[in-house]
Amino acid sequence: MVVVAVVVGALAATAGCAADHPDRLAGPPAGVVVDYQLGGGYPPADGIGGVVRDVTDVPEPGTWSGCYVNGFQTQPDDRDTWLSEHPDLVLRDDAGEPVADPGWPDELLLDTSTQEKRAAIADAVGAQVVACAERGFDAVELDNLDSWTRSGGRLTEDGALDLAARLVAVAHAAGLAAGQKNAAELGARGRDEAGYDFAVAEECGEHDECAAYTDVYGAAVIDVEYEADGWAAVCADPRQPASTILRDRELRTPGTDGYVLRSC
Repeated sequence: MVVVAVVVGALAATAGCAADHPDRLAGPPAGVVVDYQLGGGYPPADGIGGVVRDVTDVPEPGTWSGCYVNGFQTQPDDRDTWLSEHPDLVLRDDAGEPVADPGWPDELLLDTSTQEKRAAIADAVGAQVVACAERGFDAVELDNLDSWTRSGGRLTEDGALDLAARLVAVAHAAGLAAGQKNAAELGARGRDEAGYDFAVAEECGEHDECAAYTDVYGAAVIDVEYEADGWAAVCADPRQPASTILRDRELRTPGTDGYVLRSC
């Protein structure tokens, strides 16, 4: 859509300190437990007041709904598209080969090394953010902010934060709250420099780092745990975010073998 491309291009150019961001938008309502439904949407279980679903999915009517966008890496299904349409925006190694995420080899890291590349990435990914708003989502979760840690030193934290600020600006202008995904090591930089409104953490209870998020975002933290063996200890910790769930790592849907959903 031409209009979307123009809007995204204009918004993605804005980045900088917290003073440059519009008023913060609301993340998940305080005390609400949010289910992580990236494997496919389904009716929320009892006790669930919010969902996070993939950008290709739709929000849950009448329920706070976050939209998942892979902001800093390519999705497996989009790998070839990025390589053919945006080959210069995919990070390369010394031999010129695309750099993949070691844990998710079907995902390629996007190259945030220069301002020009970050602006171009923000144009491309920003269109997905706008699509979340057009579908009726309340917020966007921008995954793989910490991809610089898997780049073999080719990317930096500052470059990731600059791209984050550009994407958050697009989200805010589209009426979406924007969520920081993982990267506890940032401290308050994600909030103060990129403008994030809330956080989505994976296994912050398992790794004893939930305070790194709640100290910054207060009650606006969603935690997704995957290890059943430590689940009781996680729920017993008074520092644990109110929105804490246990999910299977494949994020299956109900009725599928291996599906897991528990809340504290």
